[in-house]
Amino acid sequence: MVDRLANSEANARRIGMVESCFGAAGQPLTIPGRVLIGEGVLTKLCRKKPKARQFFLFNDILVYGNIVIQKKRYNKQHIIPLENVTIDSIEDDGDLRNGWLIKTPTKSFAVYAATATEKSEWMNHINKCVSDLLSKSGKIPSNEHAAVWVPDSEANICMRCQKVKFTPVSRRHHCRKCGFVVCGPCSEKRFLLPSQSSKPVRVCSFCFDLLSTGQLTATLPNRSEFYRGSLQSPRNLSDEDDDDDSSD
Repeated sequence: MVDRLANSEANARRIGMVESCFGAAGQPLTIPGRVLIGEGVLTKLCRKKPKARQFFLFNDILVYGNIVIQKKRYNKQHIIPLENVTIDSIEDDGDLRNGWLIKTPTKSFAVYAATATEKSEWMNHINKCVSDLLSKSGKIPSNEHAAVWVPDSEANICMRCQKVKFTPVSRRHHCRKCGFVVCGPCSEKRFLLPSQSSKPVRVCSFCFDLLSTGQLTATLPNRSEFYRGSLQSPRNLSDEDDDDDSSD
């Protein structure tokens, strides 16, 4: 089916419409063989709070952006190569239902669909696209992914020292390795995580010590497994807020 659609006029027209909705600030999306599989609005768990984002699933990439005018205008385009994607279902918790993790070496976050059926369809289509890509390329599934950030609202005190209380003066920071919300003194160190940045990034003192001694590699275990020993709620699985300029 995908191969038949690749060179169809309808597919080219649909991809062209997505490009036009992102405008000049978005990257071109039309390439030979690319097919738009589906699209829809998902709730993305950001650093500050859950926010609606428009997602587009292609046979080789996942694209999403902020909704300016529904069906007409989006901005802050993000493009994720599907070859690097793994997904994990997460349990319902209160108002956050029908969710799953989207994990890549550079960025990981939780999203939520409106219904269980919609969640199932999204996960099935993503898995099928990833499987087809890996089959064609002969590559193995990625076992490396960036930490999913704990939302700011989930931590009133530093998650490492358990002493410093966050205030407008004592700011929250995020460890790029474990995703915990930590205070300044507990995150003074930097360490090179090549999959995330070409420069050393902020890590907590706990992760820095383990990374420096080789007890922790550049790859963490599955994020959902990592959390089972501490914080189990899917509310603890977020991404840096797309609307925030802060890189902390």
